[in-house]
Amino acid sequence: MNLKQLLDDRVAVAMTAAGVADAKAIVKQAQKSEFGHYQANGIMGAAKRQKSNPRELAGKVLKQLGDDMDLQLEVAGPGFINITLSPDFLAGALKKLQHSHRLGIEEAEEKVVVVDYSAPNLAKEMHIGHLRSTTIGDTAVRILEFLGHAVVRANHVGDWGAQFGSLLAYMDQLASQGEELSSELKDLEKFYQSASALFRSDEAFAIKARSFVVRLQGGDERCLALWEEFITESKRHCQAVYDQLNITLTANDIRAESAYNDELPVLVNELEEKQLLVESEGAKCVFLDGFKGKDDKPLPAIIQKSDGGYPYMATDLAAVRYRAGTLKAHEVLYFVGTQQQLHLRQVFAVAAAAGYIGGHQRFRHLPFGWVLKADNTPFKTRDGADVKLVDVLNEAVDRAHRLVNEKNPDLSLEEKKNIAKVVGIGAIKYAELSKNRTTDYIFDWDTMLSFEGNTAPYLQYAYTRIQSIFRRENILATEIKGKFHLTDPAELRLAVKLLQFSETINAVIEDYQANILCNYLFELAGIFMSFYEACPVLKASEPHRTSRLLLCHLTASTLQKGLDLLGIETIEQM
Repeated sequence: MNLKQLLDDRVAVAMTAAGVADAKAIVKQAQKSEFGHYQANGIMGAAKRQKSNPRELAGKVLKQLGDDMDLQLEVAGPGFINITLSPDFLAGALKKLQHSHRLGIEEAEEKVVVVDYSAPNLAKEMHIGHLRSTTIGDTAVRILEFLGHAVVRANHVGDWGAQFGSLLAYMDQLASQGEELSSELKDLEKFYQSASALFRSDEAFAIKARSFVVRLQGGDERCLALWEEFITESKRHCQAVYDQLNITLTANDIRAESAYNDELPVLVNELEEKQLLVESEGAKCVFLDGFKGKDDKPLPAIIQKSDGGYPYMATDLAAVRYRAGTLKAHEVLYFVGTQQQLHLRQVFAVAAAAGYIGGHQRFRHLPFGWVLKADNTPFKTRDGADVKLVDVLNEAVDRAHRLVNEKNPDLSLEEKKNIAKVVGIGAIKYAELSKNRTTDYIFDWDTMLSFEGNTAPYLQYAYTRIQSIFRRENILATEIKGKFHLTDPAELRLAVKLLQFSETINAVIEDYQANILCNYLFELAGIFMSFYEACPVLKASEPHRTSRLLLCHLTASTLQKGLDLLGIETIEQM
């Protein structure tokens, strides 16, 4: 149940019956407090347009709402309508949630949504910079699938390009020296650094590396075999990170840059047929109005370079063509860094001009900021290298393990390991998702692993505290029978918050801001703690005891589902 939508619909119908035009648009301005007070404040604007008295118009709307024992209605101020939800109304709404495995969230009308996220460069290991795209994108995927959409995960990994010439030449050199390549590739980062250093210091090697690029693009069997070996190992490294980070991407979701190679000449021919290509300094380009470079000169979208090679513009355009034409996506979401904003805007514009994107199809770039250190500089090692993501995850688990040791030294080693993994990984992800997607944020170990404040450990602990209520009395929460009986203000406040879960999920996907869900869960946990302190549960008399146990169970279920949609696990004991 979407409580806000329910009340919006009721007020809109009443406004329409009272002669208000565009009532549905007006009620979007409605406001509602946590205690179940709903205020329709768009009436003054409507009255002004109709040249009528706001309070008189509000009175007409009130009459159309009629006598409803569940709603307390009044005209307030210059023309607001205040609606207070009765305890019986809230109890009935909670009962519907109680019997819904979806916690009252209705399935949406299915559409095909392609989500482009993570997309590491396979030339080296994933680093901290991949955290944002990977976690934000995976949360979007989880929520969209939960809502009933057909989601296509698109991991557009970089597996082609000039940098692979150095890597393949280095692999060939090691193989000729009898080195075991599998052992050398265990640390891709060191392997990449060694190949790059050799390219800079050895001109003969650099020449060989450039020739390997040509041979690779020409389909040379030796180069392709080395390339395949390197790519396979790189994918294995990525999958290990995804598994540790609890990300739903698999090898089947990879559609790499190389997958579009055969389509690139076709793409050029199609653009030429549509008379979009213009030759400029030997390159084939598309010039569109609205794209200007330095000195206000037209900014070209280079489709094919003067040497015959294809830049990212061509590959990304081919990906758009595939997603719109072959996958027939209704919506395509790109979780890509802010620095690619101009590039993707140009890609979408060229695709639209070429007719690749239909009028019913929506392509969106959803940018994000940087992960920073405490001094507001990019999160890198002391020597300026990118920090490996796997190292960050391992450190998170290690730090969480030390915390668990301090708090619960009597737990078994296996229990400590499991809790440390869930808490450590959850802390990393939540620290990311709880921030506004578009802003930079500072990576802070102490804050993210704290059991106080808006953190994953705080929410995970709130969940385990609720579970301990049932465990102490050996009660199976799913077998509790009875009704909600709400009398205390703390109960009513918790009830309203639980009923806001559906509207929260809908709010998240308006602009894919996961921090909206994080804030909701944090507020829910805080409201529950206040309820638990104010309202005895196990020692309460009936019908309060059963009702409060039902509230506890519904709160735990909502916390668990909310965290699950964020890709964060819960545990029964901490």
